[in-house]
Amino acid sequence: MQTSVQVDYKTTQSPLGNITLAVSPQGLCGAWFEAQQYFPHLQGWQQNKEHPVLISAENRLKRYFQGHGLASKANDLPPLDLSSGTPFQQTVWQALMQIPYGATCSYGQLALAIGKPAAVRAVGAAIGRNPLSLLIPCHRVLGHKGQMTGYAGGVWRKEALLKLEAQTTLAED
Repeated sequence: MQTSVQVDYKTTQSPLGNITLAVSPQGLCGAWFEAQQYFPHLQGWQQNKEHPVLISAENRLKRYFQGHGLASKANDLPPLDLSSGTPFQQTVWQALMQIPYGATCSYGQLALAIGKPAAVRAVGAAIGRNPLSLLIPCHRVLGHKGQMTGYAGGVWRKEALLKLEAQTTLAED
């Protein structure tokens, strides 16, 4: 995350631990589980419990954990700032947003979907660097035989998220 840009953040509670949300002038730029891999340094960031984008993201996450799903369309989300990623990472993150609620795919399928079938490992690395857990649903990507694989927030969280999604039906708007 660029440190020269003003970033506001707030921490919210979830059934799977605290989640830190961050917003830049361009939009929501982070949603990390506490102590997850690649958790950012908050030095230079400003705590802001009243920022409307952070409040909107917090409300969406609360609804998600109550079994109501997240927005099914990208334009239903708060504005997102993916500028912390490389162009390749941004392509992978955009592809992740196309995985339907309650569905899963493999790393290979995702690599094929972005037109880079030989880039399975690079896709996995980009997924691991996803700065917007849940909102960009990297937990929906499994190994090629459907096995649980790494998740920056912990495999136990990935399993819990997939179980939650399997138990709820997303009402279409």
